[in-house]
Amino acid sequence: MKLWFKKISIVMITFITLGMFIPPTYLDTNADGAKGLDDSDSDPDLSSVSDGEGDLDDLELNEDDLTIDDDLTDGESLDEVIERITEEAREHTLKKLGPKIARQVEDDVLSAILPNIEEVLNTLVEQAGDSSYQNFVVAEEPSGGYGERIFNIHDSEANEDVAKFHVRRDNRPKNGYWFNFHYHLSSDGFEAHHELGEVYWDKNTPPKWMS
Repeated sequence: MKLWFKKISIVMITFITLGMFIPPTYLDTNADGAKGLDDSDSDPDLSSVSDGEGDLDDLELNEDDLTIDDDLTDGESLDEVIERITEEAREHTLKKLGPKIARQVEDDVLSAILPNIEEVLNTLVEQAGDSSYQNFVVAEEPSGGYGERIFNIHDSEANEDVAKFHVRRDNRPKNGYWFNFHYHLSSDGFEAHHELGEVYWDKNTPPKWMS
Protein backbone atom coordinates (compact mmCIF):
# COMPACT_ATOMS: atom_id res chain seq x y z
CA MET A 1 0.00 0.00 0.00
CA LYS A 2 2.74 2.48 0.89
CA LEU A 3 4.69 1.58 -2.24
CA TRP A 4 1.64 2.19 -4.43
CA PHE A 5 0.92 5.57 -2.80
CA LYS A 6 4.54 6.58 -3.21
CA LYS A 7 4.40 5.90 -6.97
CA ILE A 8 1.17 7.89 -7.35
CA SER A 9 2.71 10.83 -5.47
CA ILE A 10 5.72 10.88 -7.75
CA VAL A 11 3.51 10.93 -10.86
CA MET A 12 1.36 13.80 -9.52
CA ILE A 13 4.37 15.87 -8.51
CA THR A 14 5.80 15.35 -12.00
CA PHE A 15 2.58 16.64 -13.68
CA ILE A 16 2.33 19.61 -11.31
CA THR A 17 5.89 20.77 -11.85
CA LEU A 18 5.86 20.13 -15.61
CA GLY A 19 4.16 23.45 -16.39
CA MET A 20 6.71 25.37 -14.36
CA PHE A 21 9.67 23.77 -16.10
CA ILE A 22 11.08 25.61 -19.12
CA PRO A 23 13.19 23.37 -21.31
CA PRO A 24 16.60 24.78 -22.32
CA THR A 25 15.65 24.50 -25.98
CA TYR A 26 12.82 27.02 -25.45
CA LEU A 27 15.25 29.52 -23.97
CA ASP A 28 17.57 29.04 -26.90
CA THR A 29 14.69 29.65 -29.31
CA ASN A 30 13.83 32.97 -27.61
CA ALA A 31 17.45 33.97 -27.62
CA ASP A 32 17.73 33.22 -31.32
CA GLY A 33 14.56 35.26 -31.98
CA ALA A 34 15.93 38.22 -30.04
CA LYS A 35 19.19 37.92 -31.90
CA GLY A 36 17.24 37.95 -35.15
CA LEU A 37 15.65 41.28 -34.15
CA ASP A 38 19.04 42.77 -33.30
CA ASP A 39 20.43 41.59 -36.61
CA SER A 40 17.69 43.50 -38.43
CA ASP A 41 19.13 46.72 -37.02
CA SER A 42 22.36 46.05 -38.83
CA ASP A 43 20.58 45.47 -42.12
CA PRO A 44 21.57 48.36 -44.44
CA ASP A 45 18.05 48.85 -45.77
CA LEU A 46 16.35 48.79 -42.38
CA SER A 47 18.94 50.96 -40.64
CA SER A 48 18.73 53.58 -43.35
CA VAL A 49 14.98 53.82 -42.84
CA SER A 50 15.19 54.05 -39.06
CA ASP A 51 18.06 56.55 -39.05
CA GLY A 52 16.68 58.64 -41.92
CA GLU A 53 19.94 58.28 -43.80
CA GLY A 54 18.76 56.16 -46.70
CA ASP A 55 18.04 59.11 -48.96
CA LEU A 56 21.26 61.04 -48.41
CA ASP A 57 22.23 60.56 -52.03
CA ASP A 58 18.93 62.09 -53.07
CA LEU A 59 19.50 65.05 -50.74
CA GLU A 60 22.92 65.90 -52.13
CA LEU A 61 22.71 69.27 -53.90
CA ASN A 62 23.81 69.55 -57.45
CA GLU A 63 26.19 72.42 -58.09
CA ASP A 64 23.80 73.65 -60.79
CA ASP A 65 21.11 74.04 -58.13
CA LEU A 66 23.36 76.48 -56.24
CA THR A 67 24.03 78.67 -59.26
CA ILE A 68 22.64 82.17 -58.75
CA ASP A 69 21.36 84.17 -61.66
CA ASP A 70 24.17 86.40 -62.83
CA ASP A 71 21.72 89.31 -63.05
CA LEU A 72 21.24 89.13 -59.28
CA THR A 73 24.95 89.27 -58.47
CA ASP A 74 26.02 92.10 -60.72
CA GLY A 75 24.80 94.86 -58.38
CA GLU A 76 22.10 97.39 -59.10
CA SER A 77 19.50 96.79 -61.76
CA LEU A 78 18.76 99.33 -64.49
CA ASP A 79 15.71 100.64 -62.64
CA GLU A 80 17.62 100.91 -59.37
CA VAL A 81 20.39 102.97 -60.98
CA ILE A 82 17.83 105.30 -62.59
CA GLU A 83 16.00 105.71 -59.27
CA ARG A 84 19.22 106.42 -57.40
CA ILE A 85 20.64 109.06 -59.71
CA THR A 86 17.30 110.79 -60.34
CA GLU A 87 16.74 111.17 -56.60
CA GLU A 88 20.25 112.57 -56.13
CA ALA A 89 19.72 114.86 -59.12
CA ARG A 90 16.56 116.23 -57.51
CA GLU A 91 18.40 116.89 -54.24
CA HIS A 92 21.25 118.69 -56.04
CA THR A 93 18.82 120.80 -58.06
CA LEU A 94 16.94 122.01 -54.97
CA LYS A 95 20.22 122.60 -53.16
CA LYS A 96 21.40 124.69 -56.11
CA LEU A 97 18.37 126.97 -55.86
CA GLY A 98 18.90 127.73 -52.20
CA PRO A 99 16.12 128.81 -49.82
CA LYS A 100 15.70 132.36 -51.20
CA ILE A 101 15.21 131.35 -54.84
CA ALA A 102 13.36 128.12 -54.00
CA ARG A 103 10.62 130.01 -52.16
CA GLN A 104 9.62 131.66 -55.43
CA VAL A 105 10.35 129.14 -58.19
CA GLU A 106 10.59 125.68 -56.58
CA ASP A 107 7.17 124.56 -57.83
CA ASP A 108 7.98 125.63 -61.40
CA VAL A 109 11.35 123.85 -61.30
CA LEU A 110 9.82 120.63 -59.97
CA SER A 111 7.01 120.59 -62.53
CA ALA A 112 8.74 121.96 -65.64
CA ILE A 113 12.45 121.16 -65.27
CA LEU A 114 12.92 118.09 -63.10
CA PRO A 115 10.86 115.73 -65.35
CA ASN A 116 13.09 116.73 -68.28
CA ILE A 117 16.22 116.07 -66.22
CA GLU A 118 14.89 112.64 -65.28
CA GLU A 119 14.11 111.85 -68.92
CA VAL A 120 17.67 112.70 -69.96
CA LEU A 121 19.09 110.61 -67.11
CA ASN A 122 16.96 107.64 -68.18
CA THR A 123 18.28 107.96 -71.72
CA LEU A 124 21.91 108.19 -70.58
CA VAL A 125 21.61 105.09 -68.40
CA GLU A 126 19.80 103.05 -71.05
CA GLN A 127 22.33 103.99 -73.73
CA ALA A 128 25.30 103.14 -71.52
CA GLY A 129 24.74 99.39 -71.75
CA ASP A 130 25.12 96.71 -69.10
CA SER A 131 28.85 97.23 -68.73
CA SER A 132 28.71 100.90 -67.72
CA TYR A 133 25.42 102.10 -66.27
CA GLN A 134 26.08 100.62 -62.82
CA ASN A 135 29.13 102.88 -62.55
CA PHE A 136 27.11 106.09 -62.99
CA VAL A 137 27.10 108.42 -60.01
CA VAL A 138 25.99 111.98 -59.37
CA ALA A 139 29.23 113.87 -58.84
CA GLU A 140 30.26 117.40 -57.85
CA GLU A 141 28.39 119.71 -55.54
CA PRO A 142 26.30 122.56 -56.98
CA SER A 143 28.31 125.73 -57.41
CA GLY A 144 27.26 128.74 -55.38
CA GLY A 145 27.36 132.43 -56.23
CA TYR A 146 26.89 132.86 -59.98
CA GLY A 147 28.32 129.51 -61.12
CA GLU A 148 26.23 127.37 -63.46
CA ARG A 149 26.97 123.83 -62.29
CA ILE A 150 24.15 121.79 -60.73
CA PHE A 151 25.75 118.33 -60.91
CA ASN A 152 27.68 115.99 -63.20
CA ILE A 153 26.99 112.39 -64.17
CA HIS A 154 30.28 110.60 -63.66
CA ASP A 155 31.41 107.14 -64.80
CA SER A 156 33.36 105.97 -61.75
CA GLU A 157 35.06 103.08 -63.57
CA ALA A 158 36.21 105.08 -66.58
CA ASN A 159 36.86 108.06 -64.24
CA GLU A 160 35.27 110.54 -66.62
CA ASP A 161 32.20 112.75 -66.78
CA VAL A 162 29.38 111.65 -69.05
CA ALA A 163 27.14 114.71 -68.76
CA LYS A 164 27.05 118.08 -67.00
CA PHE A 165 23.82 119.77 -65.89
CA HIS A 166 23.85 123.55 -65.58
CA VAL A 167 21.56 126.50 -65.03
CA ARG A 168 22.30 129.96 -66.46
CA ARG A 169 20.86 133.36 -65.53
CA ASP A 170 19.53 135.25 -68.52
CA ASN A 171 18.69 138.95 -68.20
CA ARG A 172 16.37 139.87 -71.02
CA PRO A 173 15.75 143.61 -71.47
CA LYS A 174 12.22 144.61 -70.49
CA ASN A 175 11.49 140.94 -69.81
CA GLY A 176 13.32 140.34 -66.55
CA TYR A 177 15.47 137.40 -65.40
CA TRP A 178 15.08 133.80 -66.52
CA PHE A 179 16.77 130.65 -65.32
CA ASN A 180 17.87 128.61 -68.30
CA PHE A 181 18.39 124.91 -67.45
CA HIS A 182 20.51 122.87 -69.87
CA TYR A 183 23.09 120.08 -70.07
CA HIS A 184 26.30 119.22 -71.91
CA LEU A 185 27.46 115.82 -73.18
CA SER A 186 30.91 114.26 -73.38
CA SER A 187 30.11 113.05 -76.92
CA ASP A 188 30.58 116.60 -78.28
CA GLY A 189 33.24 117.67 -75.80
CA PHE A 190 30.62 119.43 -73.62
CA GLU A 191 30.38 122.20 -76.21
CA ALA A 192 26.71 122.14 -77.23
CA HIS A 193 23.90 123.38 -75.00
CA HIS A 194 21.00 120.90 -74.79
CA GLU A 195 17.94 122.65 -73.45
CA LEU A 196 15.94 121.40 -70.47
CA GLY A 197 13.64 124.40 -70.06
CA GLU A 198 13.35 127.88 -68.56
CA VAL A 199 11.81 129.30 -65.40
CA TYR A 200 10.94 132.97 -64.97
CA TRP A 201 12.30 134.75 -61.94
CA ASP A 202 11.47 138.46 -61.86
CA LYS A 203 12.61 141.80 -63.23
CA ASN A 204 14.72 142.23 -60.13
CA THR A 205 18.15 140.61 -59.87
CA PRO A 206 17.87 137.14 -58.28
CA PRO A 207 19.91 136.22 -55.18
CA LYS A 208 23.07 134.19 -55.51
CA TRP A 209 22.71 130.45 -55.89
CA MET A 210 22.42 128.43 -52.67
CA SER A 211 21.81 131.58 -50.60
